Amino acid sequence: MATVDNIRNGLIEKILSIKNRAFLEALDKLISSSTSETNIVELTDEQKIMLEMSEEDIKNGKLISQEAMDKRNLEWLNAM
Repeated sequence: MATVDNIRNGLIEKILSIKNRAFLEALDKLISSSTSETNIVELTDEQKIMLEMSEEDIKNGKLISQEAMDKRNLEWLNAM
């Protein structure tokens, strides 16, 4: 999985190769508008409860690695 730095550097390389002024202006406008917006997400009561339950799981060490989860999912899919 690509890190944020890898993605950013890849985008920079691609942007540096673009010669089309209109495209670059549109891209600039897109980036500028997306960074200036503040998106506030309202959570439902159920979502808040789930997040609280997740926090409790973390505090109590009830965690599973991504690798273990991938293995579990693969076993489940193969059993179908």
